[in-house]
Amino acid sequence: MVSNRGTHVLVWEQPGLEDQRPKKYSGGLGTRHWVTFMLFLGMANAYIMRTNMSVAIVAMVNHTALPVHKEALDTECGNVDPNATSVAASQDGSFVWSSTLQGYILSSFFYGYVITQIPFGILSKRYGARLFLGVGMLINSVFGLLVPIAAEADYKWLIFVRFIQGLGEGPIVPCSHAMLAKWIPPNERSRMGAAVYAGAQFGTVISMPLSGLLSAYGFAGGWPSIFYVFGIIGTVWCLAFLFFVSEDPEHCPRIKEAEKKYILSSLWGAAGSSSPPIPWTKILMSMPFWAIMLAHMGQNYGYETLMTELPTFMRQVLHFSIKDNGFVSALPYLCMWLFSMFISVVADWMLSSGRFNHTQVRKIINSIGEYGPAIGLFIAAHTGCNPAATVAVLAIGVGLNGGIYSGFKVNHLDISPRFAGILMAFTNCLANLTGLLAPIVAGYIIEGKPTQAQWRIVFYIAACVYIFCATFYNIFGSGRRQEWDNPAEDEAIAKKAAAKKATKLEKKNNENTAETAQ
Repeated sequence: MVSNRGTHVLVWEQPGLEDQRPKKYSGGLGTRHWVTFMLFLGMANAYIMRTNMSVAIVAMVNHTALPVHKEALDTECGNVDPNATSVAASQDGSFVWSSTLQGYILSSFFYGYVITQIPFGILSKRYGARLFLGVGMLINSVFGLLVPIAAEADYKWLIFVRFIQGLGEGPIVPCSHAMLAKWIPPNERSRMGAAVYAGAQFGTVISMPLSGLLSAYGFAGGWPSIFYVFGIIGTVWCLAFLFFVSEDPEHCPRIKEAEKKYILSSLWGAAGSSSPPIPWTKILMSMPFWAIMLAHMGQNYGYETLMTELPTFMRQVLHFSIKDNGFVSALPYLCMWLFSMFISVVADWMLSSGRFNHTQVRKIINSIGEYGPAIGLFIAAHTGCNPAATVAVLAIGVGLNGGIYSGFKVNHLDISPRFAGILMAFTNCLANLTGLLAPIVAGYIIEGKPTQAQWRIVFYIAACVYIFCATFYNIFGSGRRQEWDNPAEDEAIAKKAAAKKATKLEKKNNENTAETAQ
């Protein structure tokens, strides 16, 4: 172990030292677990804000008033039960929005979300992640309270408000990743990282059924209560996060000294703003980085297809009521949440056993996480008129998707702990650009004809994207720390940069002197 200029260097991940491990901290639950728990709740809050519109829009739209196509329900499995139809009609909202327009409304959030990914990733590297994360989510929560007002005014105002919500939620992933890099030792990252990102599924599991209940029985006319309830909850979390969570162990007044030393001694190089300049060129030429990028893009397309369109599929094809829709749509994400926690323990066991290295673990677990839902989508496309089988297959397929949190999702921390937040900002930005296409593509395919054949196309596309991107990751991915993030070379790089700057300055001075002499 070497300590130089306050940089904490350890380090079993240096070439030739992979088998060394820090001593385990035996102090039980500590401050890092509190930070992990708060980031988990933040991720849950973020996904609640993201998914509640998917359920609410089913109650907001007057389906029976849509032009050209009456109700646009699939009847291949027999005529819809008249009683169920009357119930569905009574649950109709007041907005006459086509499937295409609904797709644009659902995707408007992501346009704002992707814009802020890279800027916040870079800013969090320089100024810290906590403030950007807390304030961004506060903006998201406050504007969530404005959704009912905007919807009543005009769909354009609704799209604008959802766009602002997306802007506010932009910091959640890159800033969470940056804080994980500062707070969590490498040997705990599979569990802690999966715990934080499992908040996405927890939020979805809470949001979908509760949104369905609030749509049916809530105050303020039903669906508006969805945004009021979750907006208030989100605001409370933001204030608690800003007041009770610190940027890193060194600036935390409540952390025990033993835990602080354990965390800092486990990190190879500081993850804070004192790190060297970002090696942009080397990052962009790194195949392990692009492997993570492709895996992330494939994940987001498939995941957003299901997350934004599953409630619509449940209504149009399987004819679930709004209340039941929320519960059934949430089931796959409950399975994903539970499986992600289980597989994260398996991943850390595989690493600690010494039988597998980081590269092997990431690829094995990620294959389960992306090939699993692809197979599930292919099977679900052919379950026909069997709602129980369709829901069961989707639940298992999406459940296996939980493997990605111990796969590519924490792989940024493996290949570059100091630049993990920035790497995540880039991959998450392009992944969400891909993901925002999902509801638009689905909207065009099922517009006016939500038959099983059309939904089969939607599922096929998502499954093929999953398979291609997972395969690319398996070929080019790596769990080894990259040479362009080597703290041992920081001093040499700094000297080289200083010498280059001095040479350039001297050359400029010589040119000025020559011009003066003439």
